[in-house]
Amino acid sequence: MKTDTKYFGEITYEENELLTFPKGLYGFEDERSFLLLPFADNGTLFSLQSVQTPRLAFILMDPFSLDGSYAPILQEDELRFLNVEKSEELFYYVMCVVKDPVSESTVNMRCPVAINDDGTGIQVILEDASWHMRHKLGEFPREGDEDGGGRKEEALC
Repeated sequence: MKTDTKYFGEITYEENELLTFPKGLYGFEDERSFLLLPFADNGTLFSLQSVQTPRLAFILMDPFSLDGSYAPILQEDELRFLNVEKSEELFYYVMCVVKDPVSESTVNMRCPVAINDDGTGIQVILEDASWHMRHKLGEFPREGDEDGGGRKEEALC
């Protein structure tokens, strides 16, 4: 199948690559089918591309690449919805709002996107109050930084 995308032009994909969000995403409840498309080969930055609306795509990041202590815990009803027993059985991504400079970009660690092995996903609100909806990328230490300083812009682009 083919679809137009916001960042990659027209692409071809297989039906088994589709992610299904039966409840949509917050503010986009009618958008239910997406593709997860990686930017470059770093494995940490993705486009969550709507198949229904080609101009709609969200920037997602691997939260564990930002903070290795990130450990989302879902509610029992969310786990049942995704047909898993434990939060650790899921894949997680966080939404990113890209700004200039990149270090001012923010990620929403409080409301991750959780996806199970069969491609079903939901966006959740974590009860853990230590995670916020607008963490600046510059707040996260960059791997290898001796002083725990912020990420360098070129590391993300």
